[in-house]
Amino acid sequence: MTDQDQPPAPEPVSNKALWLSPVDWVTDTGLLLRLLTRLPAPAAGPVVFGGRLARALRTIPLVGAIVGAIGGLAYVVALWLGLAPAIAAILAVLATLVATGAYHEDGFADTCDGLGGSFDREKKLAIMQDSRHGTFGVAAVVTTLLLRIAALATIADPMLVVTALIATHAAARAFLPAAMLWGNPAKSDGQGFAAGKPERASAWAALALAVIVALIALGFVALPALAAGAVAAFAMFAIARRQVGGYTGDVLGAIEQVAEIAMLLCLAALL
Repeated sequence: MTDQDQPPAPEPVSNKALWLSPVDWVTDTGLLLRLLTRLPAPAAGPVVFGGRLARALRTIPLVGAIVGAIGGLAYVVALWLGLAPAIAAILAVLATLVATGAYHEDGFADTCDGLGGSFDREKKLAIMQDSRHGTFGVAAVVTTLLLRIAALATIADPMLVVTALIATHAAARAFLPAAMLWGNPAKSDGQGFAAGKPERASAWAALALAVIVALIALGFVALPALAAGAVAAFAMFAIARRQVGGYTGDVLGAIEQVAEIAMLLCLAALL
């Protein structure tokens, strides 16, 4: 996630609305698709920050699975056209960037600029809020792109690449509701604060859904990859809490990125 000016106080989230009809799950998925991607979504009207958005985070692995499937489709089509696995891997990563508008990559760049740009907490937050990217941010994004491309090219097999992308994109995003539940916003504005705090059941639902998607996609080889993603996500979460006092929308984007990369590298080593 990235930080922009948003309505200040998040609404409370209600338990009674958590487990509703499948139509409600589709609506929540559509809400997150509108916020986190450039894809058309079955949700009408603007994204309203607060209680509904916090509850909708239960479906965030589904959004990740859709993005991963788009990347996998690009990879398969590239191979079908006779392109080499390395080129297909580049196109697969590019497809995910187009689908999301590089949403999490932007947050990761801002986070790296902020954490590396000053020793002062307030200056770190100010740098992160600046939409311009500095040396740390550019270097970080280039590195993440190269690592993802190299991991996919190493896996190579089209079916494994498709399932790896679906699993990693779903699971990496599932760590975000948990970070929001067990952490605190670093400031009282921006998307991280305005999104609200998900309930425990919603955060656990996202994690459980991610595990199910990963196991269906990859089988038990998904377990070490999930563990690698969890370690990377927690490390990013702990660094941000220590340096800026909690999470922001940018930090959440950074958590997704490091978790996704850790999982892909683990799968590249195993597969």
